[in-house]
Amino acid sequence: MKKKNLIAFMLLLVVASGYAQSKVNYLEESEADFSKRMQWFTDAKYGMFVHFGLYSQLGGIYKGNDEGRYAEWIQGNQNIPSDEYAKLIDTWDPKDFDADEIVKLAKASGMKYLVITTKHHEGFCLWDSEYTDFDIANTPMKGRDLVQELADACKKEGIVFGTYYSITDWHQGAQYIEEGKGWGMTLMHEGRKQEYVTYMKNQIKELIEKYDSNIIWFDADWVDWWTLEDGKALYQYIRELKPSIIINNRVAKRKIFKKDFGTPEQFHLEDKVDYYWEACYTLNDSWGFKIKDTDWKTPEVVYEKLKDINGKGGNFLLNIGPDGDGNVPEESAKILIEVGKMLAKEEK
Repeated sequence: MKKKNLIAFMLLLVVASGYAQSKVNYLEESEADFSKRMQWFTDAKYGMFVHFGLYSQLGGIYKGNDEGRYAEWIQGNQNIPSDEYAKLIDTWDPKDFDADEIVKLAKASGMKYLVITTKHHEGFCLWDSEYTDFDIANTPMKGRDLVQELADACKKEGIVFGTYYSITDWHQGAQYIEEGKGWGMTLMHEGRKQEYVTYMKNQIKELIEKYDSNIIWFDADWVDWWTLEDGKALYQYIRELKPSIIINNRVAKRKIFKKDFGTPEQFHLEDKVDYYWEACYTLNDSWGFKIKDTDWKTPEVVYEKLKDINGKGGNFLLNIGPDGDGNVPEESAKILIEVGKMLAKEEK
């Protein structure tokens, strides 16, 4: 009897030992493995950012008020209460949204990857999430899945598909806005942080398992309640779900953490650095669709930025903001197509 118990115990130790050895610390990835995983990103050089959400239907104006630079921040810019803002879900109906058209535009423009804002700070989800009712399934668009449509279109056209996810959430309930502090710096209700982290993990898992996302592009790492260690733990969790995925540095604290790539915004680095990076820019002034924003960059300016960024070892992620009906602004498409022509001529 004792001998049997000893054998069982030894087998248990072997299994436990094997599990411990198979647990990979992705934060200590070898340089060779890291370079291999990032190769497609290095080769891609140019991608499309798509900012699209409930805010798109407002076009930067709410009840006649157009205060605020960025249209996707309109809830915070104009201090719109969450319960009032949430009513936009009843009128959000972008029937003209055409994933194939958007992805074909990206391809014709010379772009190699695409990142869509699946959940911005407003908390609204572009997919039917099991973990919230504040999503596309509870709008007049019920029955459509814009994330799936984009993922499928990208696969068809050979474009790498990625998803943006905000750490801040103005709707979910675990966070709150302190009067006078501004909507950017949310605070966490006491005892609710783990609830929200679990919520994030569940939704990110959906984005990876349902849509095979190849990039998770985080934002809003600046909030005080989100620590460097929180970011590292989330990074590890995501890499365990899909080891080949790449994650931007805003998963943790961008000033300190540089894996997998740095993300200068509305500017780019002057010199080469010893880490991967990607500069993200708007085509006009706002990320989300803004009716009054006509400050468009010329194709020549976009082309020169792309060449300068690539020459310094970076990627260029250039944004479009479809309108409330889902249409890409005509000027956006014109500029991108012209840049695509310049790139095509360069390759001949």
